[in-house]
Amino acid sequence: MLLGQIVDWLKKVLKETGANGYVFGLSGGVDSAVAGGLIRQAAGMKHFGMILPCCSSPDDLEDALKVAKALDLRTKQIDLTSVYNEFMGILTESTDVQQGNLKARLRMAVLYHYAAELNYLVAGTGNKTEYLIGYFTKFGDGACDVAPIRDLLKRDVRMLAEELEIPAEIIEKPPSAGLWEGQTDEAEIGLTYEILDSAVIGLEQGSTIVPFDAMEKVIRMHQNSRHKRQLPLSFKRPPRG
Repeated sequence: MLLGQIVDWLKKVLKETGANGYVFGLSGGVDSAVAGGLIRQAAGMKHFGMILPCCSSPDDLEDALKVAKALDLRTKQIDLTSVYNEFMGILTESTDVQQGNLKARLRMAVLYHYAAELNYLVAGTGNKTEYLIGYFTKFGDGACDVAPIRDLLKRDVRMLAEELEIPAEIIEKPPSAGLWEGQTDEAEIGLTYEILDSAVIGLEQGSTIVPFDAMEKVIRMHQNSRHKRQLPLSFKRPPRG
């Protein structure tokens, strides 16, 4: 039922906006796979799953192609490694997080380039669990025109993945943004998605259903990342006298 509701919503958005279809990043992870599957059902072949390796693991590319084959997705592949290296050659020394953010923003620039060319909308692939704790790159993977799975917990995404018959190895592999070698979401966040999902439910309901230290951490992450979920702060000019 949920699957059909999202597909209908995506169809409605296209009709209301006059857009021709959707473009999205296809990483080989379960979130982008589910977003792609929903878009495929809503827009038919009027979509592009952009595969955008950037100093990426060959396994991620292989998984993205595996998802595309399983869901019959139209894809376009552009390797951004050389562009990224050019940037790093002129920038100051940076941390893994800064470098990861640059990769995410380069990818989003490509998505919007093709969206403008094709009159497509950029579809985000982030889920609710990550969105509420700020686990995304501002103006990177957090930037989009529509967000079909942003109100779904990670457990909901995995449920839809099974319904869409996404390969089991994609559903079960450790979630990773693939932004640096060995990076996994749960290790970087410091909590499992099972705990995160429960904490997000507790956050919304005003209750504590996970260990106190985990809940405290999620609340802190939610508060510290508020700026990522808001429009830019703007100075308000005093009334003209």
